[in-house]
Amino acid sequence: MIDVAHEVNAVARRVGTRVLEAGEANSVTIVRDYDTGIADLWDACTKPERIARWFLPVSGALRVGGHYQLQGNASGTIERCEPPRNFTATWEYGGNVSWIELRLSARSEDRTRLELEHIAPGDAEHWTQFGPGAVGVGWDMALMGLGRHLRSGIALDPESAAAWSASQEGQTFVTTCSELWCEAAIAAGAQPDAARAAAQRTTAFYLGAAPT
Repeated sequence: MIDVAHEVNAVARRVGTRVLEAGEANSVTIVRDYDTGIADLWDACTKPERIARWFLPVSGALRVGGHYQLQGNASGTIERCEPPRNFTATWEYGGNVSWIELRLSARSEDRTRLELEHIAPGDAEHWTQFGPGAVGVGWDMALMGLGRHLRSGIALDPESAAAWSASQEGQTFVTTCSELWCEAAIAAGAQPDAARAAAQRTTAFYLGAAPT
């Protein structure tokens, strides 16, 4: 049994912009604190055998300049890495290139804050259609899985995860997270009607429904 309200409220969500060499980019940041030390959280986020236990199997060279491949998902190149604090990598999926930045900071000896920023080009059609929830909801689900891994050490079971996503609990989680990313977009200056329409398309996509 997953406490959906707790999982949703454990996360802070921000939408903003970044300036890249190619111009202005959209930024989605998700923040969550975990009851573990910074070394353990860094290990869980960077060691292939642990990443596979809460996210997806990953192959490749997880070092600066190395190329990684998440099974059935994105690939990319590690651009910067400063253990146990941060790394930056490209996120290449569906012919599009964006970037992820992971930042860890110790809140105490046994509590660590994780900030994950996903940066997409400002003219990305995907952003116009779906808004920040397109990547935001996916990261909500991933960080929930990370929390369960840190608490129990149990590996993610793909079949159980798929069944939960299709359940009423899972649908409530997705819908609520999508709505909260919409609110974050509006707070950042997005036009409310356009933001709500994008959020509806995001929710429909994650629930496997036909968008309206």
